[in-house]
Amino acid sequence: PSPRSFQPNGASEEALRCEIEELKQKDLALDQEIAQLLSEGYSLEELDKHISLLHEYNEIKDAGQMLLGKLAVIRGVTTKQLYPEYDLELSD
Repeated sequence: PSPRSFQPNGASEEALRCEIEELKQKDLALDQEIAQLLSEGYSLEELDKHISLLHEYNEIKDAGQMLLGKLAVIRGVTTKQLYPEYDLELSD
């Protein structure tokens, strides 16, 4: 059970109303951002493609980080110590 389930109904309902309002505001902000990008000449298909590529990049990066971490454990060093060996920047 979540902590909210122990709150009085009024408090729980108020928390839900606040959460709904926050989500509505985020939805509005995203709609405005999409409208801005469309007005700058981007298409929805192009935006979808960029999002898809970003997801793919992040999955590949996560896999690389995992492998780097396992290699660091095997060698008994920190991941940070392996970065220069593979010409990686700490921001990578």
